[in-house]
Amino acid sequence: MSYVLVDKPRPHVTVITLNRPERMNAMAFDVMIPFREALEAASADNDTRVVVLTGAGGAFCSGADLEDAGIIPNIAGLTRSSIAQRSMELLDDVIRAIRKMHQPVIGAISGPAVGGGFCLSVATDIRVASEAAYFRAAGINNGLTSSELGLSYLLPRAIGSSRAFDIMLTGRDVDAAEAERIGLVSRVVPADQLLDATYELSERIIGFSRVGIELTKRMLWASLDAGSLHGHMDHEGTTQLYVRLTTENFEEAVRARRERRPPDFRD
Repeated sequence: MSYVLVDKPRPHVTVITLNRPERMNAMAFDVMIPFREALEAASADNDTRVVVLTGAGGAFCSGADLEDAGIIPNIAGLTRSSIAQRSMELLDDVIRAIRKMHQPVIGAISGPAVGGGFCLSVATDIRVASEAAYFRAAGINNGLTSSELGLSYLLPRAIGSSRAFDIMLTGRDVDAAEAERIGLVSRVVPADQLLDATYELSERIIGFSRVGIELTKRMLWASLDAGSLHGHMDHEGTTQLYVRLTTENFEEAVRARRERRPPDFRD
């Protein structure tokens, strides 16, 4: 049985599915290593313009597998401390792989996104949730910390610091309705419409210039690390000039509007 499924249900759309429904797609290493490899392969696939991440069996991801963590590779001869460090690096690399992807990544949150699964969902660029979805920063409930896999960096930037403190310090569930209200997800749809909603978003994104979309994603992520508005505006200006002066996309957009047709961006 493959723990990670990769499919292309629509032109230029790759869907990567965590496929361990009997464990609510828990983050065993046997799952996360092929998952990271699938992310890297999709990023390198120039036919893919949008990536959708989801989970099988009505769950997104229930976080760490507390019964069977799977096999950590290349740990022969290491002490417990070093093994722990290597294991965290493997999981951190999944979050980094999502952020580094050339394409926009849409999280189709089909059910529980708990602990590490919450972190995984927040790492995506756009989140669409089913009505059954809920989110929980579960580390605090297990006597640990809720700050893992980048969550204490990503969540305050997604929903604001006060809400992030509330969610991460209380370990409470955030249902789909609240998630939409606070901006954690962009929309909530019935479960049977979840993937179709992501395909609708994908189709709109695919209609734009590849370089324009990729650089817009890059600028949005770069803004989270920007030291000042002035410095980031300089960065934005350089990318805008780069696309304006090295492609004919702007001219094509003007022609298309004049001719009342969709633009054909060839970058």
